[in-house]
Amino acid sequence: MKIAMIGTGYVGLVSGVCFSDFGHEVICVDKDPGKIERLRAGEVPIFEPGLEVLMAKNVAAGRLSFTLDLAEAVAGAEAVFIAVGTPTRRGDGHADLTYVMTAAEEIGRALTGYAVIVTKSTVPVGTNRKVAEAVAAANPDAKFDVASNPEFLREGAAIDDFMRPDRVVVGVESKRARKVMADIYRPLFLREFPVVYTGLESAEMIKYAANAFLATKITFINEIAALCEKVGADIKDVSKGMGMDGRIGNKFLHAGPGYGGSCFPKDTMALARIGQDHAVPMQITETVIKVNNEIKRRMIDKLVDLCDGSLNGKTIAVLGVTFKPNTDDMRDAPSLTIVPALVGGGAKVRVVDPQGQREGEALLPGVKWVESPYQAAHGADLVVLLTEWNEFRALDLAKLAKKMVTPRMADLRNIYSLEEATEAGFETYVAVGR
Repeated sequence: MKIAMIGTGYVGLVSGVCFSDFGHEVICVDKDPGKIERLRAGEVPIFEPGLEVLMAKNVAAGRLSFTLDLAEAVAGAEAVFIAVGTPTRRGDGHADLTYVMTAAEEIGRALTGYAVIVTKSTVPVGTNRKVAEAVAAANPDAKFDVASNPEFLREGAAIDDFMRPDRVVVGVESKRARKVMADIYRPLFLREFPVVYTGLESAEMIKYAANAFLATKITFINEIAALCEKVGADIKDVSKGMGMDGRIGNKFLHAGPGYGGSCFPKDTMALARIGQDHAVPMQITETVIKVNNEIKRRMIDKLVDLCDGSLNGKTIAVLGVTFKPNTDDMRDAPSLTIVPALVGGGAKVRVVDPQGQREGEALLPGVKWVESPYQAAHGADLVVLLTEWNEFRALDLAKLAKKMVTPRMADLRNIYSLEEATEAGFETYVAVGR
């Protein structure tokens, strides 16, 4: 089957590569000449484990290619996926659909025969019908159906998530479109991964509801962590005890400095706006957004306290600034709130991150980038563990402490313990919810 993938961002590139590995002929389209040139040269513009190897394999097999020419990609395609960005619109929190609607119009003009136009981007409820209207307006003679196929990819584990999904959600309204989508996902169906067929609106809502629920779960455990600190409970024990309940589950119950990334912040904001537009306020989601922002500020207060009430003149080593490990994504990372507050308070900040420097240099001005945690800790007053990269999970704490002027650690991911830190020579160790 010939598939056109419009957009080579995170979702579009991962999806296009994985579809080609299913055996489909995939042409990925982007308007950025530099990005297409890099992709044609075999260079992956994002960091995602395993993606570069899988991309090279399918390019070599002749199933995967890249182009700037949308019309070329769409001509003869049986399915055209829209996988462009839907960032939060400035001023009102709505998802910005500019790129989606532009793509829909261009697809409409390029269609040469029947195709299913599939929205892979995360879009508000009702968007797929607007896509259909835009395609029809651009080409009244076009023969097409629309489908909603939201993605559920975790950065750092995206290929496995695509190849071994918890479920594939497909919103369709015609038997013909359903048949095309079934053929696309046939390799997963044959391996008995569930494919859930719904209407368009339900598919759109599933994506928002799922992300809002996960953001709520993270925020709930972070709020409980704050209470644990006051009453003497240990959030790790609390999370374990909660997670053993089959109705709750143990995932997303790890206390930390708040959620970030490309999905949860913008999707919770968009869901809140959708609720307001329909006079059904999403009060839980709105509270989650508020509390998550407060959690990040509470982390700053924690660090100020560790610096005896003043950041001015202190040297602080920050370990990890991406929003999670195994990605170079900095979007809405807690570091974008915490690190500027340290710099603004007069601290000298050194940062080490295995993949974060490329994006971080522009987003975190005023910091010094170094190669290793021990280099960052040399002469430092405080070490802050902010992202739980594997490289930071087995640090030589004694070596780290010896390099510092005042050996103090803020472990905002609860990787270590008070006993380990104290035995290694840290005079102060503070975690989250313990």
